[in-house]
Amino acid sequence: MPRETGRKLIAQNKKARHDYAILDTFEVGLVLTGTEVKSLRAGRASLVDGFASIDDGEVWLQHVHIPEYTQGTWTNHAPRRKRKVLMHRSEIDKLIGKTKEGGLTLVPLDLYFKDGKVKATLALARGKKSYDKRHDLAERDSRREIQKAFGRYVKGRR
Repeated sequence: MPRETGRKLIAQNKKARHDYAILDTFEVGLVLTGTEVKSLRAGRASLVDGFASIDDGEVWLQHVHIPEYTQGTWTNHAPRRKRKVLMHRSEIDKLIGKTKEGGLTLVPLDLYFKDGKVKATLALARGKKSYDKRHDLAERDSRREIQKAFGRYVKGRR
């Protein structure tokens, strides 16, 4: 059987980039059970309410929903259980200092397979206020209008 290579996206948290200002990102591994991996191979997961916390020097991913494996038996997993995150000690120490600083949180951005292993992208983020969100939307719309106008100008339509 050939080994799996490359990156295959399982789930993405699109709302995170809207609700948070991303300061730093980390690629991390996860400690999962067999039925969780099988359920992820079927492409089923939700990161919407997910966040990571640091307890006793270990990082835990919480409220990430991986549904039960349909062909699973009594060995099936709990869909919203805490899952241990695998990171280097130096990265964890850096995160402990930053999250204690206040106002910063760890949010999962996406879940994917990389060379057959389940990985996640965790982001160190600061929550946006509603006026920040409106400002970002207005900025994106104005950028889009500029691109349209530039495209018309280049094509000679003015």
